[in-house]
Amino acid sequence: AQPIRRNSSGTKKLWGGRFTGETDPLMEQFNASIGFDKRLWKYDIEGSCAYAKALSKAGILTTKESEKLVEGLHQVAKEWENGTFAIKEGDEDIHTANERRLGEIIGGLAGKLHTGRSRNDQVATDVRLWLKNEIKEIRGLLVDLLETAAKRSTSEIDYLMPGYTHLQPAQPIRWSHWILSHAWRWKRDLDRLDDLQKRVDMCPLGSGALAGHPFGLEREALAKDLEFAGITPNSLDAVSDRDFIAEFLFFASMLGIHLSQWSEDLIIYGTKEFGYVQMSDAYSTGSSLMPQKKNPDALELLRGKSGRHIGQLIGLLTTLKGLPSTYNKDLQEDKELLFDCVDTLHATIPISTGVLSTLKPNPERMRSGLAGEMLATDLADYLVRKGVPFRETHHIAGEAVALAEKMEVDLTELGYAELKQLHPAFAEDVTDVWQFESSVECRSALGGTSKTAVQAQADLLISQLKN
Repeated sequence: AQPIRRNSSGTKKLWGGRFTGETDPLMEQFNASIGFDKRLWKYDIEGSCAYAKALSKAGILTTKESEKLVEGLHQVAKEWENGTFAIKEGDEDIHTANERRLGEIIGGLAGKLHTGRSRNDQVATDVRLWLKNEIKEIRGLLVDLLETAAKRSTSEIDYLMPGYTHLQPAQPIRWSHWILSHAWRWKRDLDRLDDLQKRVDMCPLGSGALAGHPFGLEREALAKDLEFAGITPNSLDAVSDRDFIAEFLFFASMLGIHLSQWSEDLIIYGTKEFGYVQMSDAYSTGSSLMPQKKNPDALELLRGKSGRHIGQLIGLLTTLKGLPSTYNKDLQEDKELLFDCVDTLHATIPISTGVLSTLKPNPERMRSGLAGEMLATDLADYLVRKGVPFRETHHIAGEAVALAEKMEVDLTELGYAELKQLHPAFAEDVTDVWQFESSVECRSALGGTSKTAVQAQADLLISQLKN
């Protein structure tokens, strides 16, 4: 008989029967994932407990054997909880480590736990269980950010500021309208998170290595025991499906991009040249050389982290694109990307909430940024209300801007006499156009920047969050 395959330390491999000789120690390190997948310990044990019960129902284990396995697994869990679990040489991954320790506690019975199960369906189950829990936590953090945005938009609704296109002053808007413009992006991110949850919430356990389970396992009952919404319908697909991870990384990438865009706006608005906002000291740092500096490092890091998320997404997609059917070891590369992504979100979202909740707006500086030329469209709209076609009024308003520049005055300094020369439809009430409040208030259609329209947005956002 051939000797059983062992690692360089002499520990028996879970997969060693086919092989003779020892594994190259470098290959053992290269192959191992215990360094990062140990964080799945809780869900690996949870899945194993449910699987032991399912094997008992299928008649593979007696009730007593199942109970002893579960009791032993609980002891393993306690060691992880109190920090006494010792990872040993040969613990290739979290599954190997837990099974090895279970065997040390209860003996040879531990060898029955893996009946009909592969690490292929085991790791897919562990990751799904872990990610389900993380999604709940991340969702709560994102809701906190959205609620903060909704509250600020309501309390600061009277502040007017310039709106920009191409980073050039365009039209007057409300500060609250700007806040909500970013909040609605975050709300779409929340919707994406909620939608992908249903694809995470499928149980692959019982799919085996690839071909399914040979012992009549009741997969639907097993899924229910693990609080999954359903089961994966095809065993070949179940062990290789990482779509749900790619979707999560896409969600994180879009959220990262949206936080980056928001950060960029605030970085600009917080410069001395703009002075629209001031960041709290809690989210700023100084310079090691220049004593006067107050740097928006929190916002710059939020902007930088978006590239990290995009890289994680592209990395996984590149790994997946050339894989043949079912499980391949390349898929081990999914977890470090996912774990880092989740850890990053646990920092970036609360930091964003902290920045937004402590941000100090300067409504006087915002208002001082409003310029008469930003009412040029309102001048064109005035003529539209007099029955002049917009394409013609657009040209006339442009002539008014040119006239003001020629006279070296602000557009709002043009009176009825000057404007009457440009078109006969101008009347003495034309100077009523030169009011920034009137400009924002006339844009009262849903989604606009009038006070009622902005408040309606905030109310709608709060209502959707509650539902």
